[in-house]
Amino acid sequence: MATLGDIGLSAALNILSALIFFLAFALLRIQPFNDRVYFPKWYLKGLRSSPSHSGAFVRKFVNLDFRSYLRFLNWMPVALKMPEPELIDHAGLDSAVYLRIYLLGLKIFVPIAFLAWAILVPVNWTSSNLNGKQLLNVTSSDIDKLSISNVPAESPRFWTHIVMAYAFTFWTCYVLLKEYEKIASMRLQFLASERRRPDQFSVLVRNVPPDPDESVSESVEHFFLVNHPDHYLTHQVVYDANKLAKLVKKKKKMQNWLVYYRNKFSRNDSKRPMMKTGFLGLWGDRVDALEYYTTEIDKLSKEIAEERERVINDPKSVVPAAFVSFKTRWGAAVCAQTQQSRNPTLWLTDWAPEPRDVYWKNLAIPYVSLTVRRLIMGVSFFFLTFFFMIPIAFVQSLASIEGIEKAAPFLKPIIEIKFIKSFIQGFLPGIALKLFLIFLPGILMIMSKFEGFTSLSSLERRAASRYYLFNFVNVFLGSIIAGTAFEQLDTFMNQSANEIPETLGVAIPMKATFFITYIMVDGWAGIAGEILMLKPLIIYHLKNFFLVKTEKDREEAMDPGSLGFNTGEPRIQFYFLLGLVYATVTPVLLPFIIVFFALAYVVFRHQIINVYNQEYESGAAFWPDVHGRVIIALVISQVLMMGLLGTKEAAQSTPFIIALPVLTIWFHMFCKGRYESAFVKYPLQEAMMKDTLERAREPNLNLKGYLQNAYTHPVFKESEEDEEEDHEVGGDSWETESARVPTKRQSRRNTPLASRISGVSSPSLPDAVVEQP
Repeated sequence: MATLGDIGLSAALNILSALIFFLAFALLRIQPFNDRVYFPKWYLKGLRSSPSHSGAFVRKFVNLDFRSYLRFLNWMPVALKMPEPELIDHAGLDSAVYLRIYLLGLKIFVPIAFLAWAILVPVNWTSSNLNGKQLLNVTSSDIDKLSISNVPAESPRFWTHIVMAYAFTFWTCYVLLKEYEKIASMRLQFLASERRRPDQFSVLVRNVPPDPDESVSESVEHFFLVNHPDHYLTHQVVYDANKLAKLVKKKKKMQNWLVYYRNKFSRNDSKRPMMKTGFLGLWGDRVDALEYYTTEIDKLSKEIAEERERVINDPKSVVPAAFVSFKTRWGAAVCAQTQQSRNPTLWLTDWAPEPRDVYWKNLAIPYVSLTVRRLIMGVSFFFLTFFFMIPIAFVQSLASIEGIEKAAPFLKPIIEIKFIKSFIQGFLPGIALKLFLIFLPGILMIMSKFEGFTSLSSLERRAASRYYLFNFVNVFLGSIIAGTAFEQLDTFMNQSANEIPETLGVAIPMKATFFITYIMVDGWAGIAGEILMLKPLIIYHLKNFFLVKTEKDREEAMDPGSLGFNTGEPRIQFYFLLGLVYATVTPVLLPFIIVFFALAYVVFRHQIINVYNQEYESGAAFWPDVHGRVIIALVISQVLMMGLLGTKEAAQSTPFIIALPVLTIWFHMFCKGRYESAFVKYPLQEAMMKDTLERAREPNLNLKGYLQNAYTHPVFKESEEDEEEDHEVGGDSWETESARVPTKRQSRRNTPLASRISGVSSPSLPDAVVEQP
């Protein structure tokens, strides 16, 4: 059990670590040779060029302007100066709204912390439960005297905690309501003022039914010309090009190695570079590296060309899905938000993701297999969450004085040294848990990809929801239950069963000391480490030294990264959970959370302005998830408060808490009905207004030329560029006219005009359909 001194030592270590990270960043960012690492966004926008310094050669690498070293912390006020409208224009609505999550934390917890410290902390401190004899067998520390554990059973002081629980709930709901209203307004304004994008006119159609007489492309064209005759414009069928993508990726990798060996040879042309062809170059035949990679790249180029032709010409490579584009946003909105067929499992339409947001690999997954895949991943996630509790409990047991002494008795003399003991109790548990969770986001993202989501944004939102659930079960509940069980094991073994709930009720608030250490490791030092960008810094300089030959190579060597919604948002939500749960239980935790939100807001604002290059723009579509998870945290805090008062024998006051979860859930349903539609539907009124304005401003707009190849698989474009081919990807199958198409089916339902695909005029409706050879 960490004491006040242990918490103080942990705070000192984490503050020192954060200061070191900030100082290192401040010095590294002003060096000319690091400019592309710490300001890549401006390079990608074409608004910044490599710093040039006349004079000494050393000025190209080291900043010799000593005045700039005196202003090394000026990045903080600069990061806060950019107004929000300019930030939205610069980085997009997703980034701006993501930052508002941190502001939401400050708006909620700063007033709560003020009230809690002014009212609850004195009430808890002046009680004397932990000084009594009835719970001497429970491990506690001075810091626990600031918690509800110090209030004796059946005390009238619990009414203070109940009143504060109501006050905290009403304030949180008020802030959430105002924020939801603001974000919904920002989203609609952003969509209304946004530049033209292909996804505004396009829908993704899946589960196209097979037809023995028509190809997928012909079937799609026929269906939409019949059912959307005034608005259908063009379509692009989806190909299963996953094998082609692997070949292109392999070729790029080999081209990088060829560039590396060419640069190496140019530095020393007296000796040809040699290599081994075996695994990682450790064994195999020794060959000339330049000749080997040139030959292998030529072979791959031929394979890519053959595979590309096979994909285009093989009907089996066409997936029963297509991107369908319309003449107006209104037409796309109607199609995306309505049922297309009497069979609700066929001709499924949804808004097409932004082209850069499409996850092309999953478009090739048959729609009928998605349900099975998601069931498999649901079961897998359950077992992952369940079995992860075992190692977490084991690590938590070792990250304590008793655990280490039991596992390694010979270390006992060293552990008993006061500084080492404080370090273990105040710092080690948090860092152990942080290290243990490093690989979890990658695992959850792989699971989301297996489920078949077709956009990066939906993949990240799915992984984020599971990460949050995992954090709640394993990090929150797991740390409380496992930690309590290990620390109070003797107590549980030597007391009657009816006393165990009382011990749990006292011990759960005591776990706040562990979460304080975790917040300082992850939320203080971890956030400060984020701005240093040590990994991108090292990778950039390695690439710059070995692979860069031209300015284009140098630009490709930059790795600005992105916000990483699948990892960042669940972390923020975990702090919301801790803050709301412990606000009435152990208010001493709140200042640590406020420091996290304030520090993270400044750091990520700087990163969004100067570094991150967002992979997609969803128009803040994730906000309902953010709102919902804060509501979940609020309900959890209320339920735990009821359980805690039950262990305190406060039978008279406990029923007054029951109304809180009911009111909170009602509030959530109100917000869902009032605002959520703005994030999942596009109002036809807004679509018509935007279409009307666009027609007035650009009456001669060639929309078809704009949309024609917007959703062409990127691998076709890449293979074209590599082979310097000028012919169009996929031939005529990629370019469908907005003309009427005859059906090849023996049916009387067709359309009057000719099709670009069939090239033959259709007879009138009552007549039979002409069969095409």
